[in-house]
Amino acid sequence: MRLFALVSLFFIFGSQSVFASCYSSKEAEAEQGIRIHSELMVIGLNCAHMADANGNNLYAEHKKFTNKHADLFARYEKILMEFMRKNGDRSPEKSMHTLRTNFANKISGDAAKMRPDIFCKTYASRIERATKMDDVSLRKWAAMPFKGHPVSKPLCEG
Repeated sequence: MRLFALVSLFFIFGSQSVFASCYSSKEAEAEQGIRIHSELMVIGLNCAHMADANGNNLYAEHKKFTNKHADLFARYEKILMEFMRKNGDRSPEKSMHTLRTNFANKISGDAAKMRPDIFCKTYASRIERATKMDDVSLRKWAAMPFKGHPVSKPLCEG
């Protein structure tokens, strides 16, 4: 009986290294990439009445950005859902939707606190910046730590 208890405790506490509750740099980048994409969607929707410096509709620009980087966003989702699955999440797809919703709600809250014109003036340039990025540039942006917007798990390697 004691041996069973010791093995159980080892499994519970020892498994923490197997089922890490921290992110690798790849997982942190994936979460930040999903956050960026979710925030840009909210900006595009809230500022759809506006055009960028070239006269392009901001929501249409967000859709082009999404299509251009669809493979990268799908890879980010796959990375995060694998992390969730590895850590015991029985419904990683649902958790991914919840994560995206939480990111969107955060910036929607910012939008609700501002007048629409001020919100759009403050955030619309992010869409213009993002539409000019290739996958390499977008990955660098997602891999950069954001003060005030940390990832939801600590980094394993640091």
